[in-house]
Amino acid sequence: MMTLATDPPPTATGSGQAFVLPQQRAAWQRLLALAAAQPHLRQRLAHPDPARAQTLRWEAAGLVLDATHQALGRPEWEALLALAAESRVAEQAEALRRGEPVNTTEGRAALHVALRGSHWADAPWGATINRCVQRELQRMLQLAEGVRAGAWTGARGEPVTDVVNLGIGGSDLGPRMAVQALAAHAHPQVRVHFVSNPDAWALYDTLRRLTPARTLFVVQSKSFTTAETQRLADSARRWLAEAGIGAAQQAPHWVAVTAQPERALAWGVPREQILHIWDWVGGRYSLWSAIGLPLAVAIGRDGFEQLLAGAHALDRHTWEAPAARNLPLALALLGVWNRNFRACPTHLLAVYSWRLGEFARHVQQLDMESNGKRTHLDGRPVSVDTGPIVWGGQGLDAQHAYFQLLHQGTHRVAVDFIGVCEDDTPLPQAAEHLRLVHSNLRAQARALAVGRDAAATAAALRAQGLPEADVQRLTPHCTYPGDTASNLLWLPRLDPYHLGALVAAYEHKVFYQAALWGIQPFDQWGVELGKTLARTMDNSACPP
Repeated sequence: MMTLATDPPPTATGSGQAFVLPQQRAAWQRLLALAAAQPHLRQRLAHPDPARAQTLRWEAAGLVLDATHQALGRPEWEALLALAAESRVAEQAEALRRGEPVNTTEGRAALHVALRGSHWADAPWGATINRCVQRELQRMLQLAEGVRAGAWTGARGEPVTDVVNLGIGGSDLGPRMAVQALAAHAHPQVRVHFVSNPDAWALYDTLRRLTPARTLFVVQSKSFTTAETQRLADSARRWLAEAGIGAAQQAPHWVAVTAQPERALAWGVPREQILHIWDWVGGRYSLWSAIGLPLAVAIGRDGFEQLLAGAHALDRHTWEAPAARNLPLALALLGVWNRNFRACPTHLLAVYSWRLGEFARHVQQLDMESNGKRTHLDGRPVSVDTGPIVWGGQGLDAQHAYFQLLHQGTHRVAVDFIGVCEDDTPLPQAAEHLRLVHSNLRAQARALAVGRDAAATAAALRAQGLPEADVQRLTPHCTYPGDTASNLLWLPRLDPYHLGALVAAYEHKVFYQAALWGIQPFDQWGVELGKTLARTMDNSACPP
């Protein structure tokens, strides 16, 4: 059963042992020594080592992680595994799985895994939570299927054709990302839209294309007091009223997802149209809950259940695979290696699939809101670098934008290249498109790793027939330092199952990194100060 918030919190490690600062661990000191004597990646890749390639490859739930472009070998990997053992990450993961209050500053469990855990024969968080999750899941899926079937009608009896999600942060980024990623599985007649920003143009640009009588709004707010979301909902209610759908007629046009159903009821949402989430679901981990309603409308019951199944398969792998073969733990350890021992302050997600265009923004919140911390679990200031700046987007577009900085700038950046092996686009030349995409992904990973030194650059310029004076002049400008490390992460296809596995993999990666750094990944106190101050700011729009 889930431990109640009133129970005493666990120790910092969740193991009953005193917290040890990361840099005081023996493996950390070993990694510092190893990092000081690294060969250039060009040397590692010039002579491929089959044993190294096997060590640096992981598979889970259909995902394949290839880390051969990372700047490490077996000694470094073994030291990273030793760091995981010294940091007791397996014990902390087990505490998460059991439903202990791992969110120690708020005295709560973090049970987003329970949202996709119906396949467990004996749910470790207990039957009560499992029943609640399943009941709310079925309510949400039934609602979504009603909209998809045309059975959900507005005030004038017309079926809903447009669903508008009103929410910000975790109430927007996850569902928005997934709806775009799974566009190939979307309902042909029901469109899903997202509005998160209270700037009036954000809402107007969506509403001006819609018919009020056929529009359903989903208000997503855990507290049902989020100022941005409330402003959007109030304006949408006025929009309906101006179309002749008065307050007494608007009930069919509203659904709420919240942990505070009484507030939604008081605002005007009928009780049977209020879906519930729980305080142990953080917003950035809430895609799997009723927050995923817009996605369920887009891809249907079967698709949403496949999404949960993929995430569940990754959960099982995370808790059952040995450390050396654990894919999310590998992502976490490789990230710590780059952040703390190779001085990479930023982490780039370069996706080579147009439909994954919103994935980087989702992971940005997941990672930076979780691990952007400066305090250890025991209250001491952190003594090592923690969460990196996460950024990125479409890899092919980025090659013509900021990849110049990656190749020749002064920043050291760690990269995750994400690709999809199969293409289901119904174009006659889709296979040629995919080959071009894949060739660019692999070429960029290779070029960033090996670079091109001055001698090779001069030889290439001479091969072009340039005069020697031009060769000497251009060589400094056309040389690439290389030694930029990257992961290649492959999905076999972009379907609900494998998207679920991908998102869950990054969730577990973030948790493992927090365990390695000794920080709390489930609170977000840093978000609150700006919110508090915003309530006290002068309402004037411009300076005098």
